[in-house]
Amino acid sequence: MHSLYRLIRPVLRALPRETAHELTLRALELGLGRFLGASSASDPPVLAQRLWGRDFANPIGLAAGYDKDALVPDAILGLGFGFAEVGTVTPRAQPGNPKPRLFRLDQERAIINRLGFNSGGLDAVCRRLARRGRSGIVGVNLGRNSDSEDAAGDYAEGIRRTARLADYLVVNVSSPNTPGLRELQRRGMLGSLLNRLIEVRDETGCPVPLLVKIAPDLTSQERADIAEVALDTGIDGMIVSNTTLARPSGLGGRHADQAGGLSGRALFAPSTALLAEMYRLTRGRLPMVGVGGISSAEDAYAKIRAGASLVQLYTALVFAGPGLVGQIKSGLASLLARDGFASIAEAVGQPLNRAEAALPRQTSA
Repeated sequence: MHSLYRLIRPVLRALPRETAHELTLRALELGLGRFLGASSASDPPVLAQRLWGRDFANPIGLAAGYDKDALVPDAILGLGFGFAEVGTVTPRAQPGNPKPRLFRLDQERAIINRLGFNSGGLDAVCRRLARRGRSGIVGVNLGRNSDSEDAAGDYAEGIRRTARLADYLVVNVSSPNTPGLRELQRRGMLGSLLNRLIEVRDETGCPVPLLVKIAPDLTSQERADIAEVALDTGIDGMIVSNTTLARPSGLGGRHADQAGGLSGRALFAPSTALLAEMYRLTRGRLPMVGVGGISSAEDAYAKIRAGASLVQLYTALVFAGPGLVGQIKSGLASLLARDGFASIAEAVGQPLNRAEAALPRQTSA
């Protein structure tokens, strides 16, 4: 099942990153997902949960950034994901930043990107989503156009046009590659923005869950402010986190100094620490989606124990291939069983430490 991916992986890695990306999208469009490592095994029941009135067969999702224009959401679900997030989509089509703008750091299993919301626009995305049979959970990640003077208006347009086509929506205020975007995370601006967007969502008559995606590069005060705003506005959830502008010591390779957001293994520790803090600051009242550096079942489990009800990955697939999804699901089910959890929900926010990880969890009779 995985042999085709193993054969083509050297070719993909030799190509420019965006060219390789486009080839994988084309393969999924042609229905070749089953030859690229898709798992045909059913999901372990322990991985199922219900959030926002939606039934997730498993908590593993594909993060925004891969299928920006909703070309293959159902093919992505066919790889074994419990949900897929398309976008980021902007109201009007835009090319993004000049190329090259995507760089692999092979030794660190990381990627630096400065794509800048390259998007085919809402017209194309809505047209494709309207053709779907809605047989799986697909979210839409919304952004603003780089030349827009009305960010709130851009997000509002995205909500109005996709509310009836998506299972959840994400307000992306945390990409580092659109000038001024991260300023929207400041307390006053974020509160005003989210209050307006919740009103717009309610006006559509469609109670689609509305989430906000935040950056890892926040001060302690900014984290506290965002948590308070999230609770005060009644936003439905939070995605933690986007890529980072930080560069950890020891990051090597000829592309290490490129500008843009860093994702991959180096993002795991800071994004997981932020996730745990936001879960604590919001007192476990908001469903969290943990994203950043996940490349194994142990990583996904750590995110869940830190406070995530769902998790997302993307960069690890570049290096490990789509067979990783099935490996994470089976490993995650084993970890839950090892520690005596009967469901994902039981494990969410339960602190994990090394000593505990080495021993079976004790349960009462």
